[in-house]
Amino acid sequence: MTPKALEGIRVLDMTHVQSGPSATQLLAWLGADVVKLEAPTGDITRRQLRDLPDADSLYFTMLNCNKRSITLNTKTERGKEILTELIRRSDVMVENFGPGAIDRMGFTWDRIKEINPRIVYASIKGFGDGPYTNFKAYEVVAQAMGGSMSTTGFEDGPPLATGAQIGDSGTGVHAVAGILAALFQRERTGRGQRVNVAMQHAVLNLCRVKLRDQQRLAHGPLAEYPNEDFGDEVPRSGNASGGGQPGWAVKCAPGGPNDYVYVIVQPVGWKPVSELIGRPELADDPEWATPEARLPKLNKMFQLIEEWSSTLPKWEVLERLNAHNIPCGPILSTKEIIEDRSLVANEMVVTVPHPERGEFVTVGSPLKLSDSPVDVVASPLLGEHNEEVYVGELGLGDEELHLLKSNGVI
Repeated sequence: MTPKALEGIRVLDMTHVQSGPSATQLLAWLGADVVKLEAPTGDITRRQLRDLPDADSLYFTMLNCNKRSITLNTKTERGKEILTELIRRSDVMVENFGPGAIDRMGFTWDRIKEINPRIVYASIKGFGDGPYTNFKAYEVVAQAMGGSMSTTGFEDGPPLATGAQIGDSGTGVHAVAGILAALFQRERTGRGQRVNVAMQHAVLNLCRVKLRDQQRLAHGPLAEYPNEDFGDEVPRSGNASGGGQPGWAVKCAPGGPNDYVYVIVQPVGWKPVSELIGRPELADDPEWATPEARLPKLNKMFQLIEEWSSTLPKWEVLERLNAHNIPCGPILSTKEIIEDRSLVANEMVVTVPHPERGEFVTVGSPLKLSDSPVDVVASPLLGEHNEEVYVGELGLGDEELHLLKSNGVI
């Protein structure tokens, strides 16, 4: 079989909760040997939001597939010695503890690169250096401070969080990019390096179009937005795309919470749209015929479309719009997504056997490499690979392994 893309790369995974585990899971899917190092009590998410008693939660299983698990109390002297050996044998080390936590263990970057000059040491933190450094970071805190929440929601409502985990998993993807770049550079230099990614920074990178519009405001109102009033900051604009082609989510029958289709009206699409909604005369009406004429009337334009769409089920609306190559997409609920045959066929929704749960459904790898296919396997049980790693790879004896366990080191 063709080796996987990252086969031969060992990752020492000292991450927990979501931002770090999402990154190391992607590395595991790409073929790296990811060894998840947990305290003897385990990653806290093994127990959080449990749906089944005495089984690892979906929170944990869905973020830790394709990894191995070992336990280690790094506060003990023997634990520090073992950690040193694990660092020496690893290509990548990833952690998302609070600022300075690894340093306080005695493993500063200078110490780590002394142990292993080739290691890529990646840290995920909430914020960069500065006044926010020691703030506690959570998903929605990162959204709040990265520019997402102030621009999400409707003009007359409060700022809103997005359901997409752009602060946690979004940062994890950024961390993977940095790690892969560092590994690639190591091929030329022979040296590892430090990779730092902050959640606030990752969210900001995903919100760059809003900073684009902040600068455009200096030259007047944003015509692509449906808002009537503009101050000195980018407003919340509901479901408007805010881009070159106006879009909106229009209601469909029978009017359920997700009976909507998102429709984008390109210049070439206006004539077929006007025909579909039963207003063909608007295609040539000077008040509606051009994008410039329609921009001041975006709310009215989508109201006219919605008067038509609200009489039809969303899948029929989708079919009729697609027949005319009009960009659109139905709002898919979580239930519809988990049952979507095309997502299952594309291995984006996968069912995974699990020794405690029986099986669970999770998201598959969005990275599709022709020579490195992904087979999603279950997350490890706590300490499942202690003997495999400590005895089989580090060469500890069976008797010492027993002592380490009885002394609380593993």
